[in-house]
Amino acid sequence: MDKTIATPAEAVAAIPDGASVMIGGFGGSGAPLELIKALVERFKETGSPKNLTVVNNNTGNGKVGLAAMIELGMVSKMICSFPRSADPRAFTEAYLAGEIELELVPQGTLAERIRAGGAGIPAFYTPTSFGTDLAEGKPVAEFDGRKYVQERWLKADYALVKAELGDPHGNLTYRKAARNFGPLMCTAAAQTIVQVSHLVDAGTIDPEVVVTPGIFVNTVVEVVNPAQEELLNRAEESWV
Repeated sequence: MDKTIATPAEAVAAIPDGASVMIGGFGGSGAPLELIKALVERFKETGSPKNLTVVNNNTGNGKVGLAAMIELGMVSKMICSFPRSADPRAFTEAYLAGEIELELVPQGTLAERIRAGGAGIPAFYTPTSFGTDLAEGKPVAEFDGRKYVQERWLKADYALVKAELGDPHGNLTYRKAARNFGPLMCTAAAQTIVQVSHLVDAGTIDPEVVVTPGIFVNTVVEVVNPAQEELLNRAEESWV
């Protein structure tokens, strides 16, 4: 029942080449930077993991976090809503060079596809994207006189998530807006790896405030005083 592990490096050590990985966060809010950095350092040492399919709200900023993974060539496909963020140079350059594939998904649809994956719902219908290029090739149905586009569930081999409190069983709470995609991704991944700012004893977290139950979590690692993407970019830090 004890799902804790000592370091971020150990937590992500089993992620293989070609894996699909959901990464929580909305910009810097809720981004599991220490888990991402552990993956980056492993790649720089061993050349693995590579050829990853990454699901995230955006494509990262500057030369840290997800942007560093893209610039290093670890990611072969992005599934996201906002490929153009504050400083998207890593993704932009890779995309224009034909080195990375993009599946663009409206933000609400992205969240619902992930939720559907966790809930075991293979497909659903939404009016979003009807009549646009994003609906090309997808089934369309009419309900009550309105056209809806069929969207498929979205699941992944791994999810990397940042939470605020966690216990050894994997029960989690989140800090304010950092909650964003994390709880959904925990349910939709075969293996969920979580960094928590504070690891507390089992039974310490009131069951009434648990957001993600431990049944959806496989690995927990404590990262006290986690880094913030915006601050790293202002300092012009580079992981590349």
